Amino acid sequence: MKKIRFGITGSGYMGRTHAEALKQLPDAAELVAIWGGSRAPALAQRYGVACEPTLEALMARPDIDAIVVSTPHYTHVQETLLALANGKHVLIEKPMATRVEDCDRMLAEAVKRGLQLGVAHNLRFRINLPVVRQIIQSGELGSIQSMHFSMIRQLANAGNFGGNKLGWVNQPETVGFVIDGLPHGVDAMRWVTGAEVVRVAGLCRTYTPERAIEDTTVGIIEFSNGAICSTHTTIASHGDYHGEMARLSIIGSKGSLNMDGFGDLHRTDRQSGWRLISTQPPVMADDPESAFKIGRMKAFIEQMQAFVDRIHGRASEVATGADGRMGLATCLGMMESSRTGQFVKIG
Repeated sequence: MKKIRFGITGSGYMGRTHAEALKQLPDAAELVAIWGGSRAPALAQRYGVACEPTLEALMARPDIDAIVVSTPHYTHVQETLLALANGKHVLIEKPMATRVEDCDRMLAEAVKRGLQLGVAHNLRFRINLPVVRQIIQSGELGSIQSMHFSMIRQLANAGNFGGNKLGWVNQPETVGFVIDGLPHGVDAMRWVTGAEVVRVAGLCRTYTPERAIEDTTVGIIEFSNGAICSTHTTIASHGDYHGEMARLSIIGSKGSLNMDGFGDLHRTDRQSGWRLISTQPPVMADDPESAFKIGRMKAFIEQMQAFVDRIHGRASEVATGADGRMGLATCLGMMESSRTGQFVKIG
């Protein structure tokens, strides 16, 4: 099978993450070149690849088959459309874009050119979430009644492990933290249940001094299977909440699950009390290099392999552009609801 050759846009935390994932797949993929950001030359040197001086030069390379977009949210649409126009498959870091209309443009262009468009929802490839999905699909939890997803962070830690988000997370073009933190949760709930988002409501606030855009959203989601969900995303915390970096709780008619995306998965039912059934190795915030060790990298390596599989036409669980669009539409719907005081239908 042909090895897929990649370029990466962006040289921060996620740029390095995807470069490391590609390094771990020598038989399936190869990193060819990097563009974007002040750290691009050093990152390219670290992985022994070319550093392109312009975005256009990266996209025009005939020895690149696919692009990973890991730059700030509001640049995704420009880079993705340029990559597709140059015949490249694209894997985009979430959120897919900052406007649903831009997602539609990207999706239409990918279909027009017969190219694969994926969105990086890595929770699908961590240890705990696939276990949650298997249990739900087996019917052991019964009908899903309600769910809760939370992501609580400190603004000061927005750029953990060598990232540098602080320069752009407060720009109006970034829209707000909810479109950065909640798409993972929306995708996780859709993926494990197979249900679709029907309508949403939300209350958005900005509590961080000198911050111009949303930093906290509490939302409600109604799903097509009848389940109702609450969400809590904030970057205004005064400290890291243990287990709340990505927590998903699910209540079914026959039992319940409580998942820490970076820790333990517990289960209970009417016959037995809470019990540990799965564990995700933690990423230690006080050790920057731990982010690039197997505990965290396993998900990104498997996600990259899944994207390569999709390019080759094989079965794959990598999130699609349509999945990415739904995550963004849900978040923006909550922001619209906060402005209007009304539920927002999500198509």
